[in-house]
Amino acid sequence: MKVRDIEGVVALQAACFPPPFPADQHWTSEHLARHLEVFPEGQFVAIEEGRVVGSASALILGEDAWNAHLSWEGATGGHTFAHHEPTGTTLYGADISVHPQARRRGVARALYAARFELVRSKGLKRFGTVCRLPGFSGSHFPSPIAYSQAVSENRAEDPTLTPLLRLGCRLVAIVEGYMHDPESGDAGGILEWLP
Repeated sequence: MKVRDIEGVVALQAACFPPPFPADQHWTSEHLARHLEVFPEGQFVAIEEGRVVGSASALILGEDAWNAHLSWEGATGGHTFAHHEPTGTTLYGADISVHPQARRRGVARALYAARFELVRSKGLKRFGTVCRLPGFSGSHFPSPIAYSQAVSENRAEDPTLTPLLRLGCRLVAIVEGYMHDPESGDAGGILEWLP
């Protein structure tokens, strides 16, 4: 990501996370500019015909912070990535967005490949993230834990968790109260990928 891409990433957020996802959780141009100051090599975009169709934002966490499995705010330090630890062990995926019209074309896969390569090149221990579970709200499962377990066992499919499992990420646990996200039951699936 470069400064010239910021406006496109801001527009992408609205397209990717419409209501009921809270608009106050979208990136602003100020947030993205700060990410580029804090950790420029951890911010990626996918460009198609001059338009931003995908973005991925990340920071580095220390081992204790990763193992604490905090809320989104607690892990990242908020929208400005205040908890970025340059000498940490985990590339933490704070967000990934692919425009609805560009989905199922390998954009997310390319963004994750770039993240995994960054883990290797920096000699980090893992890529870690907590993913949304947007299929939970329309499922018959009683809890995000039961739902994510079913997805990990191929008894259910989730539009976010299922592709990440196929990329080689492993479901570690569920964080209750990860962020205000009614579709996911306010929970998230803790995932890690090891080089």
